Amino acid sequence: MERVIDLNVFQVIAAYLFVLLLLFIVRIKGIRREREILISSVRMTLQLILTGYMLMYIFESSSPLYTIAVLSVMQIFAVRSVISKFKSDLTPELKKSIVISLFSGTMICLIYFITVVMRVSPWYEARYIIPVAGMIIGNSMTAVSLGLNNLITGMRTEKSTVEGALMLGASPKSASKHIIDRAFDSAILPTVNSMIGMGIVFLPGMMTGQILSGTSPVTAIEYQIAIMLAILGSVSLSVTLLLELGFKSFFNEEKQLI
Repeated sequence: MERVIDLNVFQVIAAYLFVLLLLFIVRIKGIRREREILISSVRMTLQLILTGYMLMYIFESSSPLYTIAVLSVMQIFAVRSVISKFKSDLTPELKKSIVISLFSGTMICLIYFITVVMRVSPWYEARYIIPVAGMIIGNSMTAVSLGLNNLITGMRTEKSTVEGALMLGASPKSASKHIIDRAFDSAILPTVNSMIGMGIVFLPGMMTGQILSGTSPVTAIEYQIAIMLAILGSVSLSVTLLLELGFKSFFNEEKQLI
């Protein structure tokens, strides 16, 4: 059996040398980011420590209520993170589109992955569902943010083009199709690019973690391939739902651009 290297407190503390290195670099360059770097480092540490102890308790309890509660918190946080980035740019209809797209896209893919691909039994086994859900929801949240940003920007900068198409008799969807397609492309591109370099340029975090914990590289690769495909599916579905529902909020009942 392969030996697993456990890190003690002092070894983890030694890793904070990299934070000091960054602080030294920004100080030399005169970039005033010391406060943000320190706050983010402390916050990251506290959040991960609390999450670790919380997950230990949830894994040991093996209760479906805890699993559902954690998934709900993750979804709420993801939605709030997207909405907070745009604030006043969002209409109630667009906010609703964000909620529907993120929840539906991620949950459909998560349920399929857990029940068909991994075949987790019982279905509420938190040890498997929560880590997978974190990767799926996190990547989908980023993609939805990118898609939404490009949709809003496109509708603003190309307002005259859309209005011209409407005057010529085009439907709202046809008039804004090029904006929707461009937003979709920009949203899925980071995920596609990461797949291109995966395994050659870099090793993904989950795969690296499994290998360091003593899992066979072949097993780690199988899991990584399956989860990466699940992420791709969730990103694609979430962004598609967002754009198909979201573009309508830019038009009124008379099919005029607001």
